[in-house]
Amino acid sequence: MGDLLYLYGLIPTEEATNQSLPSMKGFDGESDIYTIEIGDVTAIVCKLVSSEYSEGTIKDKIDNDMEWLQEKAFHHHETVLMVSKMYTIIPLKFCTLYKNEDSLQNTIKSNINKLENAFSQLEGNEEWNVKIYCDDKQLRKKVSESNPAIEEKRIEISELPKGRQFFEKKKIDQLIDQELENEKNQLCEEVHEKLKGKSLQGSIKKNWSKDVTGRQENMTWNSVFLLQADKVDEFLEEVKKYEEELEETGWKFEATGPWPPYHFSSFS
Repeated sequence: MGDLLYLYGLIPTEEATNQSLPSMKGFDGESDIYTIEIGDVTAIVCKLVSSEYSEGTIKDKIDNDMEWLQEKAFHHHETVLMVSKMYTIIPLKFCTLYKNEDSLQNTIKSNINKLENAFSQLEGNEEWNVKIYCDDKQLRKKVSESNPAIEEKRIEISELPKGRQFFEKKKIDQLIDQELENEKNQLCEEVHEKLKGKSLQGSIKKNWSKDVTGRQENMTWNSVFLLQADKVDEFLEEVKKYEEELEETGWKFEATGPWPPYHFSSFS
């Protein structure tokens, strides 16, 4: 049977001409990664034996072989990350396969305007991720002591007959939980909009659980930004400022990057 093409990403041919791709092993650990020039777009690929990497085989591996999945996902990520530090790249998702070179060329040629626009948008820019964590216990204490709605409820309860106060006080805990969530959402939205104003684009991602982060604090916000390379330091200073101002009330900020621009290049 023939070979498949595993596609890591697409880069401008002009950049590929100016700087050669370093020698790297491909997805199977044996074949070499190489480039295919398709007009103004150059594809970064490796060959895979189709009998060993069919759609069904890969699906079975992803579903049932966690060690294989971790190893291959790490290979893909590290390869794309390395390439992103050398070229303007449109990164492709894990396990993007083409049946042959003709199929790949047809896809790129039919999407050439979209790809050129993406290169123009990404050139000289970087993707950065900002995660916001919160120590709920610490922030809950602050909310309990200083939130106007809770204080108003306490005053209201103090004016009730003693018998009713006992039952009404139980509702304060529910109110504190509600105001805690309101405060977390409000602060994170405000921070996101402020940081978005210092970026070219910004979007919100799904929060990760503690099992994934390995942290004691809950992740309350997960966002990604496209930044001009010469504005990154200013952006990070803004994140650091929030960290310093809010650390005492249980907030933690984590900015990481630059990453391959997965979230700002829609080609797939």
